[in-house]
Amino acid sequence: MTTTITTLSIRYGDWATLATDASTIRIEVFVQEQHVPPELEMDANDAVCLHAVAYDAAGTPVGTGRLLPDGHIGRMAVRQAQRGTGVGSALLRGLMAQARDRGHREVILSAQIHASAFYLAHGFSQVGVEFHEAGIPHIEMRHAF
Repeated sequence: MTTTITTLSIRYGDWATLATDASTIRIEVFVQEQHVPPELEMDANDAVCLHAVAYDAAGTPVGTGRLLPDGHIGRMAVRQAQRGTGVGSALLRGLMAQARDRGHREVILSAQIHASAFYLAHGFSQVGVEFHEAGIPHIEMRHAF
């Protein structure tokens, strides 16, 4: 059964402000679930990105993502119990709006193959060929404004 989260807030900020909540979700999703080595998950880009963290009505962090200075969106992650409830869509739309407000003409991301349909549904197009990152198949995707 999927329940849609009706009360969701998204906070945007730098790594110093959102690191605790964003890293908790990323470790849970990427390191624990997907077995990405921790040293690959946290990187130097975190310090220069705009981060987004979604919170449910109780104030619990349930999803995260980041926008790099060059318009790439990355590290999109939603806790397993909240997948399919609209958290990922809200984060993606929010990060896209932030990119547009910063003057980017498009956003680019590396989607895990199993998540590509999610991004296609949000107007992204696949570019190039499949590649592996941290042992997981990915495809580059773009969305022009």
